[in-house]
Amino acid sequence: MKPDVLNLAEKLALIDDLWSPRVIAELNDYQFKLTKLEGDFVWHSHDETDEAFLVLAGTLDIAFRDRTVTLNAGELFVVPKGVEHKPFAPAECHVLLIEPRGVLNTGDELGERTAEPNVWI
Repeated sequence: MKPDVLNLAEKLALIDDLWSPRVIAELNDYQFKLTKLEGDFVWHSHDETDEAFLVLAGTLDIAFRDRTVTLNAGELFVVPKGVEHKPFAPAECHVLLIEPRGVLNTGDELGERTAEPNVWI
């Protein structure tokens, strides 16, 4: 198999829906997911895994019960497993998520914002 070079801007252009991560690559059991975010998300946690957020464009706030972390383009933050958090993007923000295959975007909080896992673009 000959690997392809992935262009993140081209992949992001294929994403229309907010808060719906799309898989672009896998490394062992981990997936690299692109997503566009804007507005408020839901409080949730991932009991079995950490979750990495790499902001590609815009600004992303991640609220915790005791503080808020603000990420700008080029910044990376890892939410430890089991820690309740709520992402918020004041304007459209582009993010690369790194997490194990099959992780739901809403973690333990299923609802209307829960995206189908393992959707590739």
